[in-house]
Amino acid sequence: MNILILGGGGFIGQKLARKLAETGTLRGKAIDRLVLADIAAPAPIDAPFPVETRTTDITDRASVDAVIDPQTDVIFHLAAVVSSHAEAEFDTGMAVNLTGVLNVLDRCRALPATPVLVFTSSLAVFGGEVPDPIEDWTIPNPQTSYGTQKAIGELLVNDYSRRGFVDGRGFRLPTIAVRPGKPNRAASSFMSSIIREPLNGVEAVCPVDPDFKHYYLSPRRCVENLIRGAEIAAEDLGMNRCMSMPGQTLSIRQMIDAMTAVAGPEPAKLIRWEEQPEIGAIVSGWRYDYNPAKALALGLIADDGFEENVRFYIKDDMPAA
Repeated sequence: MNILILGGGGFIGQKLARKLAETGTLRGKAIDRLVLADIAAPAPIDAPFPVETRTTDITDRASVDAVIDPQTDVIFHLAAVVSSHAEAEFDTGMAVNLTGVLNVLDRCRALPATPVLVFTSSLAVFGGEVPDPIEDWTIPNPQTSYGTQKAIGELLVNDYSRRGFVDGRGFRLPTIAVRPGKPNRAASSFMSSIIREPLNGVEAVCPVDPDFKHYYLSPRRCVENLIRGAEIAAEDLGMNRCMSMPGQTLSIRQMIDAMTAVAGPEPAKLIRWEEQPEIGAIVSGWRYDYNPAKALALGLIADDGFEENVRFYIKDDMPAA
């Protein structure tokens, strides 16, 4: 079993790689090789099988062709330009989130054997005038360039799978929290920082009010779901290969209450409330009420309350004191 992680230098890519190294198998077969590819060389990981790190630019077809070789069995496509970045730099978002996906799919089409492709999409494909809850069959109506690019990617994954060019499956990720590391250019970045930074003893800014609701999943459960998603039999996916990943709908207040229940009252005192219109303009168009019935039926899971998210961060990612 030969596996490629595009976006293998990112935090989810690294966590996925370490989990695969821990289990040693995928789709019922032993892992023979893992390739981690990203725009900058990913950090290496220890594993009981060979692990390669590659510098790859998915906007360049030759670079994609070089990293997806004929022996590749499973591709996790995590590489993307995130929401605020794609909104601020339209051409960059189109190049990575649209042209990059097309390059990957066309390379898969050219392979002698059909690989499994796990595509990470986004709940940003939904928005505007649609009823709640949002179902897997709700028509996408993105309100950002990022959401539009991901929606097109979903359509391409479905069509290339229908034609037999790839065995694709796409998962719309909830906002992943609590993310380790530093804030990135995603509009949702504050949804981790208001928990992560206070737990680390650092002040954080919340740009929305306490009653703002959103849909969340922990990094640990996300990785477990991506692996489960890769293992679903093609015949069980049906005629729509893309679906929403399970998560939990919470207000900012509920998240902070969960942090307090786990870590006591002091971290919450480090949160400063400061409206940021540029962030509010993006996240106000996001929806939070989802029914991930298909993914649940296929064995994917959500966290059991946000206290679990906090505990996972403390155990898996919190820097040592």
